[in-house]
Amino acid sequence: MISDKELHNRFTSLFSQIAAGAVEREKKRQLPYQEIKSLQQAGFGSVRLPVELGGLGASIRQLFGLLIELAAADSNISQAFRPHLAFVEETRLSALSGNNNSQKYINLILAGNFFGNAITEQGQGAVKRYKTSVTQGSSGWMLNGEKFYSTGSLYADYIVVAADKNGERASVLVPANADGLTQEDDWDGFGQRLTASGHSSYTNVPVCEENIMLGGYGTLGRTWGTAYLQLILLATLAGITRRVELDAITWVRQRTRTFSHASEALPKDDPLVQEIIGKLSAAAFSTRATVLAVADLLDDIVNTGTNDPQSLDQAERAAAQAQDTVVRQTLDACTLFFETGGASLVSSTHMYDRHWRNARTIATHNPLIYKMRALGANLLNDDPLPYEWSAGIRPAEVL
Repeated sequence: MISDKELHNRFTSLFSQIAAGAVEREKKRQLPYQEIKSLQQAGFGSVRLPVELGGLGASIRQLFGLLIELAAADSNISQAFRPHLAFVEETRLSALSGNNNSQKYINLILAGNFFGNAITEQGQGAVKRYKTSVTQGSSGWMLNGEKFYSTGSLYADYIVVAADKNGERASVLVPANADGLTQEDDWDGFGQRLTASGHSSYTNVPVCEENIMLGGYGTLGRTWGTAYLQLILLATLAGITRRVELDAITWVRQRTRTFSHASEALPKDDPLVQEIIGKLSAAAFSTRATVLAVADLLDDIVNTGTNDPQSLDQAERAAAQAQDTVVRQTLDACTLFFETGGASLVSSTHMYDRHWRNARTIATHNPLIYKMRALGANLLNDDPLPYEWSAGIRPAEVL
């Protein structure tokens, strides 16, 4: 397994370059195509593949440590990698289980291809009743439908599309440049504006039969994938908290102006400001530690290939518990930052408001109130955890 130091040396400089351009990209709504391409060229998207398959052999814990660092550089990019990393993990497991059909996907991953997904549809309970369908006609298989919140797919070389196939759930892999596929950067949320979480349409898109896989998002049953996908969002929040800490330290160190009733002439010497910096540092430490604790559980499950219900439930509960902690600490930190003082702190030049906007947007995924209710019902009454509502991309299992 690759060491933490080796991973750090491989990606730290690139993360710093990404961070340096984050504010300008936010101001201009400049999608980070080149940044994602650079990460792929450096092997970020294949770190979890074993060395014998051409990857770096990183653990899940190491991957999530890197994700936190990437999110601290630009939280849009870490979220955009979510469908890609899930696809890689499933393909990895498929290859290790001896499924020879997965080799072509391994080759695509190692070549630096980026995988997106298209799952969400409008309408009540859309995850159970996909209008998007793949059907066979005289000229072969065709994909038709419309998707929303297609995170990261504008950056993708291939897209995994959730669809109906003769009344069954299916995952359909299509090239991003396929005829009949159109994508729009029309995500209008106030945060995570550069995740390319827009709208995609599929009109008679030709599909190879070998790229139609039964199962996929919304499939019933326990899976490690729900906790894994949730943890990518939590790693992104932990990275935002780390960026808030770093930005606050930088801001206070260079600040010479304070208030007439402050206890010290310089903010960096003011004990109240020092306390805020201490709290932000504690929040960054705590959110990171929480994410990595869940990553350790997932490492144990994925590495052993266990389908033990108790182990899977333990990981799912831990991800839910972590969600409450990380969401609240990150949002609090994004607000507390502004207590370091001065109206100039809210200047749009700095774009410091993006931290709260981005964190609040991420926190709306799998709303906390529903997750906490499900957790409480499970602990009190042994109600099943809601795997089916947030199951991951699972095409590689059935290749």
